[in-house]
Amino acid sequence: MVKKPHTVYKDKSGMRLPGVTTITGELGWNKQVLVGWANRLGLQGIDSRSFVDDKAAIGTLGHAFVLEHHGGPKVETSDYSKNQIDQAQNCLKSYWAWEQGKEIKPVLMEAPLVSEIHKFGGIPDNLALVNGKLTLLDYKTGKGIYEEYYIQVAGGYLILLEEAGYKVEDVMILNIPRSDDESFQTKNIAPALWPACKAIFLNCLENYYMKKLLKGE
Repeated sequence: MVKKPHTVYKDKSGMRLPGVTTITGELGWNKQVLVGWANRLGLQGIDSRSFVDDKAAIGTLGHAFVLEHHGGPKVETSDYSKNQIDQAQNCLKSYWAWEQGKEIKPVLMEAPLVSEIHKFGGIPDNLALVNGKLTLLDYKTGKGIYEEYYIQVAGGYLILLEEAGYKVEDVMILNIPRSDDESFQTKNIAPALWPACKAIFLNCLENYYMKKLLKGE
C-alpha cells in the first residue's frame, strides 16, 4: 500500500499548523471503546495494528475511487492487494447506487485549506452542488457514523470553507461499506448543530495549543 504523504499546513507567516484530524484527536470520546475493541482482536489472535492498516488501505482506495469518479486524479492500484482492490471497488459500487437520481457537480475536491484566523488546516473531501444545493460531502468507510465525525466535518471543515468564502447549505457524511457485514449510511448534520460542532472543535484547538504551551513548544 502506498501511504499518502502527510500534508503540511502553514499560515502566511510560514508557521506550521495542525490539521483537522489532529485537532479532533483531542476529543478522546471513543478511547475506552477502542481499547476494548483492540483487546477483543488480541484475544482472537489478530494483530490490531495490521488489521487497522488493512482496513485503512481499503478505505483510502475506496475514497480515491469515488473522487476519481467525480473527476479527481486517476487511481494507482499497483501497490494494493487484490482483496483490498476488490473491497475498495465494492465501496465505489455502493456509492454509485446511492448517487442514482442525484445531480452532483463538484466545486472543490480535496483542496488544502488554511484558517488564518484560528491557525489550523484541513482538506475537505468534496464540496459539491447536490441537486443544486451547495453540500459538504464527507466520505467514510467503516462500521458506522460517529459523533467525532460531526466535529471534524461540521466543525473543522465547515470553519475552513466558510472562512474561504463558501456558503455551505448542507453537510452530509456518507459511510460507504467495504464488505457485506457493513451497511451504507448517510447522516445530514442539521444546521442547528453546526454552532455546537464548531464550538467543540475550537475547544479542542485551544486544548491543542495549550498543551504545546505547557510543553514549552
